[in-house]
Amino acid sequence: MVLAISFLEAPLKFRAPGVTLPLGLGIGRVVFAALNRVEALFAVALIACLVVGTRTVAAVVLGAAVVLVLLVQLVAVRPALTRRSDRVLAGEAGPRSHAHFGYIGLEVLKVAALVAFGVVALLSP
Repeated sequence: MVLAISFLEAPLKFRAPGVTLPLGLGIGRVVFAALNRVEALFAVALIACLVVGTRTVAAVVLGAAVVLVLLVQLVAVRPALTRRSDRVLAGEAGPRSHAHFGYIGLEVLKVAALVAFGVVALLSP
């Protein structure tokens, strides 16, 4: 989901004919809000599996990394992006937000941690 939405849908929607910046931002807000809700549910399930199930130190560290990155995105970065999109949707012009770069960097870290977690989970006895 992260790969499909963050790295495909988000940049491609602005290339579609007739999609203006305000329209793209509105779509993005809806899509990312839904993605973040699903990610939060998966994070709770991941934590529950780590608490209840058999786990290795590597699985706990990587699972915690995934949840921590998600929390930073939701608590620190998303509010800044929301404030910026609020201003753009209100008609204000201004410089591009640097928070997008932070969000993208965190997405890359999250994907790497998820892949590593999956490998550890598959290889663990």
